[in-house]
Amino acid sequence: MRYVAGVERTQAVLFPQSLEEYISEENPVRFIDAYVAGLDLVGLGFTHARPSERGRPAYDPGDLLRLYIYGYLNRVRSSRRLEKEAQRNVEVMWLMRKLRPDFKTIADFRVDNRTALTAVFKQFVCFCRDLEMFGGELVAIDGSKFRASNSRQRLFTPGKLADRLRRIEQQIHAYLAELDDNDQEPEPSEAEQSALSAQQLQARIAQLRERHRKYRDLQQEMAARGLKQIALTDADARLMPQSFSQGGGTVVAYNVQIAVDAKYKLIAAYEVTNDTNDLRQLTHMATQAKQALQVEELEVVADAGYYDGDEVAACQAQGIEVYVPKPTNSSKSLSQGLFSKQDFVYDAALDAYRCPAGQLLTYRFTATQQQGRALKHYYTSIPACANCALRAKCTTRTDDGPRQVTRLVNEGALERMAQRMAAQPHKFSLRKQLAEHPFGTLKRAWNSDHLLLRGLSKVNAEGALKMLAYNLRRAISVLGVPALMASLA
Repeated sequence: MRYVAGVERTQAVLFPQSLEEYISEENPVRFIDAYVAGLDLVGLGFTHARPSERGRPAYDPGDLLRLYIYGYLNRVRSSRRLEKEAQRNVEVMWLMRKLRPDFKTIADFRVDNRTALTAVFKQFVCFCRDLEMFGGELVAIDGSKFRASNSRQRLFTPGKLADRLRRIEQQIHAYLAELDDNDQEPEPSEAEQSALSAQQLQARIAQLRERHRKYRDLQQEMAARGLKQIALTDADARLMPQSFSQGGGTVVAYNVQIAVDAKYKLIAAYEVTNDTNDLRQLTHMATQAKQALQVEELEVVADAGYYDGDEVAACQAQGIEVYVPKPTNSSKSLSQGLFSKQDFVYDAALDAYRCPAGQLLTYRFTATQQQGRALKHYYTSIPACANCALRAKCTTRTDDGPRQVTRLVNEGALERMAQRMAAQPHKFSLRKQLAEHPFGTLKRAWNSDHLLLRGLSKVNAEGALKMLAYNLRRAISVLGVPALMASLA
């Protein structure tokens, strides 16, 4: 029994006469080439979009943009790997017309055209909108942590610095004590001769003192700037908590926000931030999505991490209806068998709460929490609470102080949102399949869960290429290359 036989390597092969014959009509590189050719590179702000009449000719920014779009579409993001692809990949040879830029030229293009790359993503959103690929009715917003180019060892918090300084001081003290012991015993034993010499101990101490000085400088810098953490490799990266689905714990990362349209799961807007949570991202992302889709009204679904009265009220003021579930926080009152806030009925006309005993808790003052949220405080008179028959089920205070209830300034917006969610629970059920689809594709299927560039502005440009490649892949899957080509005509 024989194996499948190959062709002899020395046998002459007649290749097609042109690269054109290698690229089928359904190949995505044809659309990439035609789409970039139709862009106004000057208007988008690309460097060298107008060729200089003097000096060495530069590469056409359109060619380098084609190379990057192809690379991100095919999971090739490194400038060195893109350089190799231009030398061995027939599709890239066709796309680049056999141009072979070196990795430095490729890398510099991505850094030098940060704003322009973001504009290209928005331009493609407009292109898809004109093809009616966006529904413009329902959008899901979510955020995910993408690992930054900064190790955990190169990120410090006040607690971590204090621990490092304490350990260094202990080591220095131990080495100094060892030096003193060596001075007191001029004739060391055979076992002691194998230990560090006095010169080696002095060198170790000098290294530790230098490290101690650097940590002290970092500690002073953090205190002067009011920082809670500082990263040495990528100054904009932050230590962020991960969800249990991502393994839990913390990671040095950026928080990538996306707004996904419900029709074909295309990304309408994105933003890379270094905020450690999603609490203040809802209004910004919803507004971006509304502007990108060019609609007057929009419905938005998001998870409990976006639950904030001020954000929901700001969205409602702009014609955006939000569906966000309330976080399931445990109630201390319920665990103690006491009346919870739900047992107090709010009267909007009186701006007061009525307690289970029928007494009114009137507004007294407003205070601002550390998180920046304004809380309105309500409580009854001292005699009413002191003589109440239900006091034992209402509060554990041992004095005659009244029961107090707090209310967010924009809690009315949260109550209206809760009513909408109760009336239309099916809308929130769409959130996971919409918002998590792009992240699953990028981080799992494309192995693109980390960032190559450093600095918030550069990372935003890299995010633009990621989201553009995802949208392009979705558009090709939905319409196909021939239909997209026809739309450019």
